[in-house]
Amino acid sequence: MALSGAALAADYRAPRTAFGQPDLQGVWTNASLTTLERPPMFRTLTVSEAQAAAFEKARAARRAAADRPTDPNAPAPPVANDPGGYNAGWTDPGTAMGRIGGEVRTSWLIDPADGKLPYSAAGRKAFDTSLRRARTDFDGPEARPLGERCILGFGSSAGPPMLNVLYNNNYQIVQAPDAVAIVVEMNHDVRTIRLNATTHLPPNIRPWMGDSIGHWEGETLVVETTNFNPGESLRPYFGATLYLSKDAKVTERFTRVSPSQILYEFQVEDPGVFTQTWKAQMPLNATKGPVYEYACHEGNYALPDILSGARAAEKAGKSPEAANLSE
Repeated sequence: MALSGAALAADYRAPRTAFGQPDLQGVWTNASLTTLERPPMFRTLTVSEAQAAAFEKARAARRAAADRPTDPNAPAPPVANDPGGYNAGWTDPGTAMGRIGGEVRTSWLIDPADGKLPYSAAGRKAFDTSLRRARTDFDGPEARPLGERCILGFGSSAGPPMLNVLYNNNYQIVQAPDAVAIVVEMNHDVRTIRLNATTHLPPNIRPWMGDSIGHWEGETLVVETTNFNPGESLRPYFGATLYLSKDAKVTERFTRVSPSQILYEFQVEDPGVFTQTWKAQMPLNATKGPVYEYACHEGNYALPDILSGARAAEKAGKSPEAANLSE
């Protein structure tokens, strides 16, 4: 059975801020080989340290192979739609699986028990439709995903919920008596959690990352977020793309369980998309700062290139996703 924040913190009391709140401040990371959903090779929520070591070793070997220096004497790659990637030294996904209360976790999801997101038929259709549009709609910048437009980080790194991605998995928490700010390294987003409010914004006001209000329950910061912007429903991240509707409600719980770890628990209620409320747990581990600026360049270079490529394809009488622009 998954351990709760209260159980993990039973023998630990966090230091206090100058105004008496449990101190969550500092730089934390959710970099990990564990992901929201459970990979097919794992059948259970937890595995042994031996199984984890084997998985971590295999991932390290793959990473080392991807990061080998380019041979300066190699010939030019063949002409193709995909010119291939470059060395992986810039990525920083983590090197270990997540551990909570001494247990190695194979997914952040704890409910449903199978570690899979419980999309309904309507939710899956909305997911597929949005993903298809992101892959095929090049009419203008408004149609492109938020990461390409330098508005939010890709995936659900900005949150909520805040999920680990390929790199830039650091978060800095800053507290004041009436607010908590979470600086997200990916795309330099800042979430502001209001502690002096009990009601959400009017339904016609929908900021990026939603409207977050919080309160303290003993050692735990509880945050409820609603009023999501419909433009961030699709949160694309390779094979771990997440879809939440604008009507979702995300409840997060931050409990400092040791000097070096915050237990981050969250649940998502979105009956228009999922068949049930789903719940997850993730460790936020202390790491060295500072959090450096994420100078997003995609909006300056990649986005104009994407759109100009689409215009060139259309001029040639082809759909952008099907065109071979190297011909």
